[in-house]
Amino acid sequence: MNTKSSSESEIDTIDVSKAYDLLRNGSYRYLDVRTEEEFKKGHVDFDNALNIPYMFNTPEGRVKNPKFMEQVLPVCGKDDHLVVGCQSGVRSVYATVDLLNTGFEHVYNMGGGYLAWVENGLPVAVDPVVIRDEYTAQLPDIGPKTGPEPVQTKPDTVISHPIG
Repeated sequence: MNTKSSSESEIDTIDVSKAYDLLRNGSYRYLDVRTEEEFKKGHVDFDNALNIPYMFNTPEGRVKNPKFMEQVLPVCGKDDHLVVGCQSGVRSVYATVDLLNTGFEHVYNMGGGYLAWVENGLPVAVDPVVIRDEYTAQLPDIGPKTGPEPVQTKPDTVISHPIG
């Protein structure tokens, strides 16, 4: 489905099945424009998926990320092939318009967004939840643990024998 925005940029909207095919074949990269919190709760499961929010939630409501393009340009070239998605397909239309107006040429909007992706049973990933209590909240976040699991050992047993 093609639609014209107020800026007259040509928007190509594809369904989630077509998006899945493009992403699976490795010819396109997924750009998730939802908030970081939404992304962490679940997102399209492809290794090179990006999360750059197009809007932020504020007490006054959603506001556009003023640095959206500034954050996209260092990680995506204008010749890159992108599938842009959000929660339901609205924010991604606006993001796609901005990308096209900046000179990106190979950009698809994913119609229906993440909700349609899930509804169609396509692969999703969920970021692990980190639970921090009052004490651990004061500690620095050192990221994922690497290396082997520590070995649990018993304290050395000392047996005393009478000498002699």
